[in-house]
Amino acid sequence: MAAVFIDAGRVLAALRVDPPGWEFPGGKVEPGETAQHALERECREELGVQIGIGDHIATARSDHIELQFWQVQLLSGIPTALQDHRELRWVSEDELRALDWLPLDREALGAVAERMR
Repeated sequence: MAAVFIDAGRVLAALRVDPPGWEFPGGKVEPGETAQHALERECREELGVQIGIGDHIATARSDHIELQFWQVQLLSGIPTALQDHRELRWVSEDELRALDWLPLDREALGAVAERMR
């Protein structure tokens, strides 16, 4: 599950420590969790924010992983790199493709850019 925060024509990108690269924040669904609860929990743990979940934007797949991207709304808090990330950055559509994205996140860039317009 990946959270796509869009605000004023910019999207939140997170620089992951390991493996290194830019991603949309999120994480794995734990046993007994729904996908939406997992995304809410991950945003609380990794970024210190409460979110509302909006539309499904994209799905990317590799041999062992399916990553779903959801547009989310910031309900409270200020996104802060608390776990797993070295840096957070709000980027414009023009800056989006200049970052070194992790492979599955890169697959969703077109769909994310559409939402930013």
